[in-house]
Amino acid sequence: MKNSLLILILMASLTGLYNCSGSSDPAEWSSKKTDQWFEKGEWLNGWQVVPDESINRKTFAISYFRNQDRWDKAFAFLRDNDLSALELKRYDIDGDNVYAPVSEYLTKNEEDARYEAHRAYIDIQYVVSGKELIGVAPMSAKADELEPYNQANDIEFFTVRGGENRLATPAKFFIFFPEDAHRPGLKDEENSPVRKIVVKVRVN
Repeated sequence: MKNSLLILILMASLTGLYNCSGSSDPAEWSSKKTDQWFEKGEWLNGWQVVPDESINRKTFAISYFRNQDRWDKAFAFLRDNDLSALELKRYDIDGDNVYAPVSEYLTKNEEDARYEAHRAYIDIQYVVSGKELIGVAPMSAKADELEPYNQANDIEFFTVRGGENRLATPAKFFIFFPEDAHRPGLKDEENSPVRKIVVKVRVN
């Protein structure tokens, strides 16, 4: 009886160690495991909005577990506030680690918009009201530099080879990492008003 009990305890301990080691580093997760974690959606912290399919799930999982506190605060802010009633200003969620400017504007013609990217921050972009198209491309598609990287504003502008436009509405949100070029604020058929919140999550 004692031997059986010891064997059960040992097996439970080994199983716990295995599960822990198997889930501790998202960089080593399989695509299936990453998809299961992402689709379970616990990381949304109760925010009931769907992530866009363009989000790099592996990159997000790695970033989430590296800075979980920042991500949890970001999604809690989105969950707990009436985003349609927020003033048009910057909201400091966690100082410079997590903050969120709220803006309103008219969508632009494609020729008046430029691709951009950031190095110090990750964007959670959410259209609170209205709709727009967002151009999406990998940084590997970068072509001509329009404005070099400005460290103070954490932004650079350029053209890309290819890219695709994705529809942004209040039904879903986007996440753009430093390796994601994006061109937000494009009109969908006609120029129209948009209210948007962009939660900035510091990379390091």
